[in-house]
Amino acid sequence: MKDAFGTPQSLLVLGGTSEIGLATARRLVARRTRTVWLAGRPSPDLEKAAAGLRDMGADVRTVAFDALDPESHEATLGKVFTEGDIDMVLLAFGILGDQARDEDEPVAAVRVAQTNYTGAVSAGLVCARALQAQGHGSLVVLSSVAGERARRSNFIYGSSKAGLDAFAQGLGDALHGTGVHVMVVRPGFVRSKMTAGLEEAPMATTPEAVAEAIENGLRRRSETVWVPGALRLVMSALRHVPRPVFRRLPL
Repeated sequence: MKDAFGTPQSLLVLGGTSEIGLATARRLVARRTRTVWLAGRPSPDLEKAAAGLRDMGADVRTVAFDALDPESHEATLGKVFTEGDIDMVLLAFGILGDQARDEDEPVAAVRVAQTNYTGAVSAGLVCARALQAQGHGSLVVLSSVAGERARRSNFIYGSSKAGLDAFAQGLGDALHGTGVHVMVVRPGFVRSKMTAGLEEAPMATTPEAVAEAIENGLRRRSETVWVPGALRLVMSALRHVPRPVFRRLPL
């Protein structure tokens, strides 16, 4: 259960090597989180991430998880929940893809969609059902401002995040009143390995800033969190720009 300050005692990170996921885990472990599950493809990076959290005093376990294998999700994630209640699930996996390449290689584009959307739908529903069965918990879903309106420069990635965002909002409505809290997090450009080499967008942020926003959102029981907060106003304006004008913007 969460403590008096709203900090989860146990955390499951789907996407165990995600920089945002690990920044959030470190922040919560520095507070009062004691049990952490890192779910991801087995790799030296996953074990290194687990070791770093153990050095902070957490009880950390890893579990093999593949977003592209939804048929395994129920058994894999169900096993985690049989080990004890999970106070918070952070759905942090996703890939950016390469827009230019993916337009020419539809199979690569489909991989982006299957990872960011299909895999998330499967894992999200499995975890939501488990949280509902235990009667409490939070499901935090990393979306993106890219999902607010498709842009020419990354509409494949953006469309996958738009689907994920809509799914998470609907899931939150479906779980309202059950004791399960769903929170959608919409970061802007995040300085990370995934965006290395890309031109930095205005109001760029960091994994640590997103982690802080997640912690604050949990405490407030927020349903939607923008990082940075000013992006909410910016995207609200861009959402209503006429399409012929939007098409010409340097986005």
